Amino acid sequence: MNFLTPQLQNMLNSPPHRPNNHYEQIFFSAGEPSGDAHAASLIKEIRSRNPLIRCAGYGGPLMEQAGMELHQDLTKKAVMFLGIAASQIYSFYKLYKQTRKYFSKNRVKAVVLVDYPGFNWWVARAAKQSGIPVYYFMPPQLWAWGGWRVRKMRRYVDYVFTTLPFETKWFHDHGCHVIEIGHPFLEEAKHHKVDLSFVEGLKSDKQPILTVLPGSRDQEIAHNFGDLLNVVKKVRLEAPAVRPMIAAFNQKHADRINQILSEHEMAVPVYVGQTQELIRAAHFALCVSGSVTMELLANHVPTVVYYKIPKFAHYVQRFFRRTRYITLVNLLAVEHFSPGSPYYPKDMKVIPAYPTERDIDDMLFPEFLASGDMSEDAADYLVAWLNHPEHYDLCREKLQQLHKSLDTATNPFGIAADAILKQIPGVEHNDVQDHDPINEAVPEQDHNTEVAAWPPSNEIQYPKITF
Repeated sequence: MNFLTPQLQNMLNSPPHRPNNHYEQIFFSAGEPSGDAHAASLIKEIRSRNPLIRCAGYGGPLMEQAGMELHQDLTKKAVMFLGIAASQIYSFYKLYKQTRKYFSKNRVKAVVLVDYPGFNWWVARAAKQSGIPVYYFMPPQLWAWGGWRVRKMRRYVDYVFTTLPFETKWFHDHGCHVIEIGHPFLEEAKHHKVDLSFVEGLKSDKQPILTVLPGSRDQEIAHNFGDLLNVVKKVRLEAPAVRPMIAAFNQKHADRINQILSEHEMAVPVYVGQTQELIRAAHFALCVSGSVTMELLANHVPTVVYYKIPKFAHYVQRFFRRTRYITLVNLLAVEHFSPGSPYYPKDMKVIPAYPTERDIDDMLFPEFLASGDMSEDAADYLVAWLNHPEHYDLCREKLQQLHKSLDTATNPFGIAADAILKQIPGVEHNDVQDHDPINEAVPEQDHNTEVAAWPPSNEIQYPKITF
């Protein structure tokens, strides 16, 4: 017979109380909504291996729900482009000083960065000054643009957790310690909780559903949603049976979207918190560029990608972007289905303003990086999939093949959790992996110094960008 009250039982099951700064800590910093979701999954894996590890830092609500002590919600500061980011420099600098102070007063044993390179470079620098190992989980896409920043990666980061085959090769060739874990979106897609009855209800009409995914940032709604609506209008003119449905990231976005729909006198259903269901129900999709394209790949949904940026930004990116596409799915497809490279030639100083014929032929997801209204062109692809089912079926078949070729890691978050915990002296954990990711990482070098010979003479020599 158990004579313990529930309160006493909870006390016995809890770890002994110690001041917060006496626990071994892992400090996280994530600034994007997608980074918040990925970091939350990693925190759960870490805590499942060692519940006594304290997780603290910057991130979002999902990381807090996973058990992290949230010091600052950076997902509210998710920004893009220099002018917008510059407006917040002072607040980020204050946060950087707070971070340095926190590292000096607490037992931080590891720092985990998740994308968000602008501010996270500062966090990495503060960690290195305090002698704390740094891990980059979901690293910034240095291989796509701004490749010179890899010097910071080599200087400040001990291990880079890579998610894509060509990404692993790029960081390895540029002198970074790399641990390839597989793409988290492909793993998460297997475990998403989906309301199947809702999906079946949507599909019961039998008419094709066009799922519209307008992004997770306020500025993406502001810059793109008008053009996305124009695409929807043009598709409905050609195919009135198509049923557009919009997946809003949060209620704030849904309210703004409904306001714009009202101004355009359009009636389109808007859903919050049901993105997975709308992706599952979709015949095809229209989305802004981003990590959501990997979820669309995992669900084999033919998609048109549309991303509108200011004219000046469109001009400037031609000097810095090195990849032929802005969409991960297209970059992966080039490597898998064709002998081509995902990169432009290294001697090409300025890339084309718009995709070449060869680029268009190699696209799996038609994509538009626009500075003006290209909605008519985007709509043409969606209508073509309706009018030519054989092209639609071929796209789905290729998505299935590409997904199968990439979905090889059983637990990306577990691999990363083991790699981090094994480097913390004296910390026990329940290791569920069959290998040692740290010992498999390459190359061997001193992370605190610059790599002398870069790029290696026997590897592809990627272009250096200098001013």
